[in-house]
Amino acid sequence: MAHGNLARRRGGTTTGGGSRGLRETAGRYALLPLRVFLGVTFVYAGFDKMTGGTTTLKASGSGSIGELMHSVRDSSAIPALVDLALKSPVGFGYAIAIGEVAVGLGILIGLFGRLAALGGALISLSLWLTVSWATTPYYYGNDLAYLMAWLPLVLAGTPLLSADAWLASRRRLRTA
Repeated sequence: MAHGNLARRRGGTTTGGGSRGLRETAGRYALLPLRVFLGVTFVYAGFDKMTGGTTTLKASGSGSIGELMHSVRDSSAIPALVDLALKSPVGFGYAIAIGEVAVGLGILIGLFGRLAALGGALISLSLWLTVSWATTPYYYGNDLAYLMAWLPLVLAGTPLLSADAWLASRRRLRTA
């Protein structure tokens, strides 16, 4: 009972109450705001592409995905990746858009959280190496920041308030 705090045993761990309990709770839920932000952002970005928002899914013309890819081809880190996408810019645009929606929903629901986060990281990596590679200084480009934001979720998954947690508890109940 140092400093007058009474320690309690709960679930095999010692909690000192007060600020320590609050810190532990905050630590458990620390990735939740990131999940919500990335999930909503990627769902929005995918639907924005599919509905003709900022970039239209056309092979050519003003504001088209094809025009965007042609404009970044020579300044990208991997021009061959842009060349591959230019073989079917509309198909590539839909693949990215559908991938963004799937990743966003997966991370929001918390279903296959690590896989969804890995998908988001790969989308962000590919966009960083192609579209925003030439952005200077590098911190003006958002794709690298999104890539870094996905990495904690790749490592931690979606252990709270998620379909993954629900499925894990169901498995534990069946084996108990």
